[in-house]
Amino acid sequence: MLGPVILAASRSDRMRRLVSAAPGTRQVVDRFIPGETVDEVLPVVEELTGNGLELTMDVVGEDITTPVQAEAARDAYLELIERLAPLELGGRVEMSVKLSMFGQSLPGGHDLALANVRPVVEAAAAIGTTVTLDAEDHTTLDSMFAIHEELRRDVPQTGCVIQAYLYRTEEDARRLAANGSRVRLVKGAYKEPADVALQQKHEIDKAYVRILRTLMNGDGYPMIGSHDPRLISIAQELARIAGRKPDEYEFQMLYGIRSDEHLRLAAEGHRMRVYTAYGTDWYGYFMRRLAEKPANLRFFARSMITKG
Repeated sequence: MLGPVILAASRSDRMRRLVSAAPGTRQVVDRFIPGETVDEVLPVVEELTGNGLELTMDVVGEDITTPVQAEAARDAYLELIERLAPLELGGRVEMSVKLSMFGQSLPGGHDLALANVRPVVEAAAAIGTTVTLDAEDHTTLDSMFAIHEELRRDVPQTGCVIQAYLYRTEEDARRLAANGSRVRLVKGAYKEPADVALQQKHEIDKAYVRILRTLMNGDGYPMIGSHDPRLISIAQELARIAGRKPDEYEFQMLYGIRSDEHLRLAAEGHRMRVYTAYGTDWYGYFMRRLAEKPANLRFFARSMITKG
């Protein structure tokens, strides 16, 4: 299994230097990350929304070691929101944030992350859009859910992410579905121990369907984060059985992966949101994309051979 090896490499400074210096890296990074600055990514926003797609924007970077860096992450999102405002796209372009970027792992990190993310959530609401809190490794989730609950008191549309491979997630889904939350369901991309997470793909897929059924039958807004054709078909059937209209749930996929499917779903009348990351600190995000799908790793290897 190459996935766990690649995830371990995503935390290695030595591997970061090697991958960054590889001659084919830039070509592959550009496939998943369309720019490093707001100026570079705004034309992509306009192109995708012009094609009937919606977006969730992620400013990449998770290795925060000081409160100053956490404040810089906050300011990067505030700049993005300021630049999006004149486009008047409203909820068609939302934000996704990792609380680790806002200082969650630092001393006093829960309160620090809440203090930093709150102005981002409020600024997003002011231009008619919202923020989704990404899920990270299992040790951070109690804090993330508590911050989510706190933010929803003032901005009820604030969303969160749950991961199908964690044993806890079925109970989390029942709670979130009952209180009307916006919830993105993903399989999970972090290396988690067997005592907290399912390890076999078929078991994760079954859990995904069980959890998605709970969300579809609940009072919230399900966001289906998957590129798996089978799970997408199942999601459509579960939505039909639950009596949901096309604007009462949405599909989400990563920028650069199955782009034709993005357009197909949008053309069929589904809400299709593209998770679009940008920024200079792309390494960790890029390595998780390689870990999730062997085809991505093969593409990277071929690119390095061609350019080398």
